[in-house]
Amino acid sequence: MRARIILALTAATLTLVACGERDIRLRDMRGGGKDDGPEEFAIEPVKPLTQPADYRTLPTPTPGAGNITDATPKQDAVAALGGNPARLSTAGTPPASDGGLVNFSRRYGVPGNIRQTLASEDEAIRRRGSLFSKIRISRVDRYNQTYRRQTLNASAELKKWRARGLSGPSAPPAGRR
Repeated sequence: MRARIILALTAATLTLVACGERDIRLRDMRGGGKDDGPEEFAIEPVKPLTQPADYRTLPTPTPGAGNITDATPKQDAVAALGGNPARLSTAGTPPASDGGLVNFSRRYGVPGNIRQTLASEDEAIRRRGSLFSKIRISRVDRYNQTYRRQTLNASAELKKWRARGLSGPSAPPAGRR
């Protein structure tokens, strides 16, 4: 009788937990308390305000679009290293100069919607990995547990290729990582 009551209470608890909205984020980056103060990583530095030489050259304000004082760390890094920062703003399309590389990588065929497919598959993996995330006793980082099957075992791969007689990079000894 007692076992039936415990089983019924456990089933009821799991049912109530399953009804709630799950948090599919796998990394638990929260602090110790509810409100530990300001989030220093949420603060984004902006470029200093400067007076333009000609007000007619200012871009038209567009809701949701970038601002000329917004930080552009990637573009700034490319410019500092002598590159052309304008090449970064191609909205995900590779430059024409990389046409040979793109064609070579597509030689076996690439689905046009690969990014959407990968995003939906990854969301499904994260949902499965967060199945019991609400009933944790302690906070656990579930990232490595969830993506364990997608992790490449470098030592096993190295042994496999060496057994086939192919050379590979040197690897650290088995006990050192």
